[in-house]
Amino acid sequence: MIPQSFIQDLLSRVDIVDVVGRYVQLKKGGANFMGLCPFHNEKSPSFTVSPTKQFYHCFGCGAHGTAIGFLIEYSGLGFVDAVKDLAQNVGMVVPEDDDKLPPAQRAEHQAKSLALSEAMTRACDFYRHQLRATPHAVNYLKGRGLTGEIAAKFGLGYAPEGWDSLRTVFPDYEDSALAESGLVIDRTDEEGANRKRYDRFRDRIMFPIRNTKGQVIGFGGRVLDKGEPKYLNSPETPLFQKGSELYGLFEARQAVREAGYALVTEGYMDVVALAQLGFPQAVATLGTACTPIHVQKLLRQTDHVIFSFDGDSAGRRAARRALDASLPHANDNKIIKFLFLPTEHDPDSYVRELGAEAFEQQVRDAMPLSQFLIKEVTANNDLNTSEGRARAQFDAKPLLQAMPPSALRLQIVHGLAQATQTTPAEIETLFELAQPVARARVAPPKSKRTAPVGLERQIMRLLVAHPALAIELDHASVKAVAQLAPD
Repeated sequence: MIPQSFIQDLLSRVDIVDVVGRYVQLKKGGANFMGLCPFHNEKSPSFTVSPTKQFYHCFGCGAHGTAIGFLIEYSGLGFVDAVKDLAQNVGMVVPEDDDKLPPAQRAEHQAKSLALSEAMTRACDFYRHQLRATPHAVNYLKGRGLTGEIAAKFGLGYAPEGWDSLRTVFPDYEDSALAESGLVIDRTDEEGANRKRYDRFRDRIMFPIRNTKGQVIGFGGRVLDKGEPKYLNSPETPLFQKGSELYGLFEARQAVREAGYALVTEGYMDVVALAQLGFPQAVATLGTACTPIHVQKLLRQTDHVIFSFDGDSAGRRAARRALDASLPHANDNKIIKFLFLPTEHDPDSYVRELGAEAFEQQVRDAMPLSQFLIKEVTANNDLNTSEGRARAQFDAKPLLQAMPPSALRLQIVHGLAQATQTTPAEIETLFELAQPVARARVAPPKSKRTAPVGLERQIMRLLVAHPALAIELDHASVKAVAQLAPD
């Protein structure tokens, strides 16, 4: 846990005007700064930033907070990451309970990270310059229907054919940062000698991958003509982990808020082409299956996520992996859907051939997570047999166990129970679900009581239970009744 004293010290050193100004165009207006709110659509500015009070406030949507809160809300960063981002900008080192590194070693790691980031930025600038100077690469992008404006928005570039083109950018071509960032490859012979270094990306359209802060952390490179692999991605590095990053998320953040949902596709070109065709809220996984971290990042930006996949078998497998990744985060206030296009189409081709309205209708008709889950566990099982119904339940068990207790899970339990001729309570018991809610609530058994003995005791118990009766009885009456009781 980060000490509160550190948070206060950090907020006293950063200027919220500088922080917000990185993302919002601000103009001085009296004692405050004004701009268009980045959290909702507006034509006249109602978003204010106070340099004296060090907080922001929108009079339109009510968004407000400190510099840390702004980064969390705007960039989708977690609290710790937002604090680290601000601390790095003012030269502070965030203390962490689990960080056992000595200060000098921690500073060394931060310096290395900075060197890798600088190398990626310089390479990105080089690739962008090369694209403008390479007509056949520009023609390839034009042939894919992309404009110069969209290419600039995503920072597209071109890696030349040469084996060591980056040598013109990095005079020290042997710098270790080039290999650690994945820009070059070191190859040696079987004896470990005669090392040869060469550029990883050659003769490829370059798609820079940015993190939520806008820093270039990796690249995806696509061949222009025929060749393998079709796409070549940066390797895992201290800056870049494929299972944690989404291509286009940095560029799509505002569009996601405006559209009300994020559209997850399968590739770089899908994202860029959809942005060109009117769907800038698209992002993509990076040559790997969707992970729970991907889903978590998306749900920080929006409560509505739609996964779009090709209708072929590969698309179905990718959708199933996305379903598995989504289940831990599926809750009553989140909407997760799955869109399956015809086998002959990807999102790019579908929009170009059938139009944006037809694709928008596909988005509206996307299959909800609950329906997709039931379909996945029942589609290949014969529900007319006991064995088929049992197998469907067997397949569904780990999926439902992965979900948090919620009304959504209960709805899926009801659907599965109906499909497999069981009751929701039986499903919850059989699956050992946490915090079951479908089981009938049975009143606790009554504790055994000793039956009253004798008339006098019965009368006394009545009087204790109902004191008002004592008013109607005098001493003689009570004595007379008592005399009737047997010994």
